Amino acid sequence: MKEQLDALQAEALAKISGCTSLQELQDVRVAYLGKKGAVTALLKGLGKLDKEERPKMGAMVNTVREALEAELSNVQAGLEAKALQARLDSERIDITLPGRTRRQGHLHPLTKVNEMIESFFMKMGYTVAEGPEIESDYYNFECLNLPADHPARDMQDSFYITDSVLLRTHTSPVQARTLQSHEPNSPVRMIAPGKVYRWDYDATHSPVFHQVEGLVVDKGITFADLKGTLELFLRHIFGNDTKVRFRTSFFPFTEPSAEVDISCCMCGGEGCRMCSHTGWLEILGCGMVHPNVLCLNGYDPDKVSGFAFGMGVERIAMLLYGINDLRLFYEDDMRFLKQF
Repeated sequence: MKEQLDALQAEALAKISGCTSLQELQDVRVAYLGKKGAVTALLKGLGKLDKEERPKMGAMVNTVREALEAELSNVQAGLEAKALQARLDSERIDITLPGRTRRQGHLHPLTKVNEMIESFFMKMGYTVAEGPEIESDYYNFECLNLPADHPARDMQDSFYITDSVLLRTHTSPVQARTLQSHEPNSPVRMIAPGKVYRWDYDATHSPVFHQVEGLVVDKGITFADLKGTLELFLRHIFGNDTKVRFRTSFFPFTEPSAEVDISCCMCGGEGCRMCSHTGWLEILGCGMVHPNVLCLNGYDPDKVSGFAFGMGVERIAMLLYGINDLRLFYEDDMRFLKQF
């Protein structure tokens, strides 16, 4: 029996010393010392021996088991140290490499322009008002002098959710909500920035874009007040040398209405490809608040008057930064955004 145990021990020690990985070592451990291992089987078989042989045989089996456990521990320690060293070698940090600086974020160009516009008008005493982007047909059209059969509705390709609910096509509903929330004929001086939605998508149009609209209502407001305000604003944004002109136009919520142009910021008004060689660039629309709009929102046009204007933030940003494709604002291309 002793010869059998010596042969088993020698065999097991040889296999243990030949292990090259922790998994191989675990397989050997299970084969000899596991629940169904060879040494474990010998220990379980001691009960079949005579009482005189049992202690002697048990001591010999335990000696083999302890020898194997000791060798397993030694080899395991060596393999773990080897694995750790391999990991340290593979994950070593090269301290000669240059440091990685943390990139600092910044405001999106549209946010910058929007804040410029808001800052100017707030210094002029305007309040900033906001409203829902999902709007009722009543606020988006009807109370702005655009009834259901008005032909001007065809000018706006709208995203309707139901027959009476849509994504707002302009921020003018905020003007109507503001008027209705005030006492009749009380003064109003506000701007309404925000996202609006129309069914357009090309180099100069996007299905979602940003507008800032303004409204002033009080006693004795004239077109001269509108003209002076917008001239001051446009020269503040584009420079004191900027020329401004007003052209007659049509908007259902203002009368009279005008389109506002500025001298081309690329050629200084001399004529170039950007301004189609006219020297002028269209920038925004405006006009005196239509009497019907005042009436529809609880104001008396015989007692007060007002003016309104609206501009696209993307349009101003494109001119200010010399960008020729509006879609660049929404593509999240870091090569583009890092320039700002």
